[in-house]
Amino acid sequence: MAGNSGELVPSGDYIAHHLVNSTFGNLPEGAIDCHGEVVTAADAGWQMASCAEEAAAMGFSGLHVDSIGWSLALCIFGMGFFWLIARRVSAGVPKGSQSFVELVVSFVDSQTKETFHGKNEIVAPLALTIFMTVILWNLMDLIPVDLIPHTMESLHLTTFQKIVPSTDPNMTLGLALGVFLLVLFYSIKVKGFGFIKELTLNPLSFKNPVVQAIFIPVNLVLELVTLVAKPVSLGLRLFGNMYAGEVIFLLIATMYGMHELKASEFIMSLSAGVLQLGWAIFHILVVALQAYIFMVLTLVYLNQAHEDH
Repeated sequence: MAGNSGELVPSGDYIAHHLVNSTFGNLPEGAIDCHGEVVTAADAGWQMASCAEEAAAMGFSGLHVDSIGWSLALCIFGMGFFWLIARRVSAGVPKGSQSFVELVVSFVDSQTKETFHGKNEIVAPLALTIFMTVILWNLMDLIPVDLIPHTMESLHLTTFQKIVPSTDPNMTLGLALGVFLLVLFYSIKVKGFGFIKELTLNPLSFKNPVVQAIFIPVNLVLELVTLVAKPVSLGLRLFGNMYAGEVIFLLIATMYGMHELKASEFIMSLSAGVLQLGWAIFHILVVALQAYIFMVLTLVYLNQAHEDH
């Protein structure tokens, strides 16, 4: 892999460059800039990060512009696609894109009926939205790793560009947090005070009220850990699998670098192309599976929130 100047880029630097988000944030005074110098008051403030060090210095104030932008674009595309199909829907045997949409809707509907046993008209549309959002996020991982980032860098639009939102933990944990807030809302709405009893009287339950009162703090800690683990595991599972897949694509891409037409380098590059194709075909299964798991776990958590014992 060569940079814009044609010089060979070290594999470590190449991978590290592709794993940095395009970040906009508040660069604090006293931070270290891209040239290794201390940022003065005149250079501090809200700006785009020009290197990984500046992005890290922005801390919590940093916004991953690429993740947010691609996520919004994909969601608009998905909603627009479903809207167009809904406008053109016809009776009889479905064909083409209508058949695909009906297949997806039917699949999500059947999974919802099997997993969710409460009464809530929001759950099925929510499951469909989450499934398609994660699918579209993950499908971006099948685009060649250098195509969009290198094009945008060549046009001097941005230094960094990560086009797969699900490889950003902020996006996956943000989506999981939204599900978690819904779980809390419906747990309180459906169960009322019973939700507090679930958190304080389980899993250690005793017939003696005095002993039970003593173990209330223990039960509360155990149940809160279980409760908080749901969104964390939901978000990190998706992030971990997609991030690992992206790193493997990058590692295979490091085999492409050639400067002279040597037989060994040609064979290495040809092997890398075959590996990229093979991993992309296998990764299609990962893309769909991770979206399915996220959707099903969302349905499971919402079903638990609607169970009033």
